[in-house]
Amino acid sequence: MLTVVQAFDRATIAEVPFDDAAALERKLSAAEKVFKNRDNWLPPHQRMAILRRLAALMEARRDHLAMQIAREGGKPLPDAIVETNRAIDGVHNAADELRNFSGREIPMGLSAAADNRWAFTTKEPIGIVAAISAFNHPLNLIVHQVAPAIAVGCPVIIKPASATPLSCLEFVAMAHEAGLPEPWAQTFLPDGNELAEALATDKRVAFLSFIGSAKVGWSLHAKLAHGARSALEHGGVAPAIVDRSADLGKIIEPIVKGGYYHAGQVCVSTQRIFVHDAIADDFTQALIARVEKLRTGDPTLKDTEVGPLIQIREADRVAEWIDEAVKGGAQLATGGKRLSETTLQPTVLLNPAADARVTTQEVFGPVVAVYRYSELDDAIARANALPTAFQASIFAQDIDIAMRAANRLDASAVMVNDPTAFRTDWMPFAGRRESGYGTGGIPYTMRDMSQEKMILLRRP
Repeated sequence: MLTVVQAFDRATIAEVPFDDAAALERKLSAAEKVFKNRDNWLPPHQRMAILRRLAALMEARRDHLAMQIAREGGKPLPDAIVETNRAIDGVHNAADELRNFSGREIPMGLSAAADNRWAFTTKEPIGIVAAISAFNHPLNLIVHQVAPAIAVGCPVIIKPASATPLSCLEFVAMAHEAGLPEPWAQTFLPDGNELAEALATDKRVAFLSFIGSAKVGWSLHAKLAHGARSALEHGGVAPAIVDRSADLGKIIEPIVKGGYYHAGQVCVSTQRIFVHDAIADDFTQALIARVEKLRTGDPTLKDTEVGPLIQIREADRVAEWIDEAVKGGAQLATGGKRLSETTLQPTVLLNPAADARVTTQEVFGPVVAVYRYSELDDAIARANALPTAFQASIFAQDIDIAMRAANRLDASAVMVNDPTAFRTDWMPFAGRRESGYGTGGIPYTMRDMSQEKMILLRRP
């Protein structure tokens, strides 16, 4: 049995049975059976109706779902409520997208050989989807992986993070309650990584959706069955550049939200802040003042702003990285102390070394590092220097500066006067290079989980 605990105080919430190899085979066989029977594929109007009913069920359980996120994942309740609202909207988004989910005409008659023909494409589901999810958005990430599969008609087997399985189990149960036959959406909770890899690499799987560490994601990607496709979402070391023209009165709050939302446990959390020399002192003072007011503690309380790390060992690791940075020459401007087994004071480090782990690797904790620069292109070069690339920010009132940075930052998305962690669920969301493969976002995932078939008619 898997014991599920509260992230904050490690108190037991529930015990959930593990799935074994026989269960995996049953689930894969059931998914294969329903997918091969084209006569019983659910038509789009039925899939839309199921998704609408699913959203209604989630709406009715909104408060419960938010509290469950706060308990198992440690996300502060106000943010957990936002996640629940996003998840509900995401299910509607998947249903709405079916209205525009169509093929296209392929022009014929452009050569004598193509005369008297008419061709068009249709969209078909790609096949069985294996989805492996992460802990940091235990409901909304599941929605991003499962709702598109339901919408396009792919059977999906979803493995939640072992730390946060309850939101996933409940979401899939609600999908069944909404009318989705069980083989079209199944959960899988293995004891260890071996069976998870067996799911992802099974020859019957046509698409892998993976959210998690780059090491695991790229390893699975290399082992996929021939012809299988994938979407990988890994982490970054998100940079934000603060130009001398930035309005300090307006940017501190979004930067703090970007850096400390969910205790920094987000793949696009603001981590490296490059600040122009002309305003560096004023910016740093304002940042420290706001960070020191953040309320850290029990995520189930309505006034908590920063919750725990997901595991005690993660709090240990982040504390170690902070100590290493300070010993390497960084100035500890605020924070850095352990508040409990799972919580750390929100931390600001000034000018860590170029080779410090807080500079070169994803912290995934409540830590930001501030660096000075005098030339914009130098800040951009430093921002682009790592093998990871995801989302980035530029804070500036000078439009020329903002656009130069937006054009030159190596990122899949550049936010102007918004934090690196900004996201809506219908926008493209993608890591570059080591940070990922493919494009997330519900409409984009639906496209990835489908394939075009061309039909050609020859006229007499």
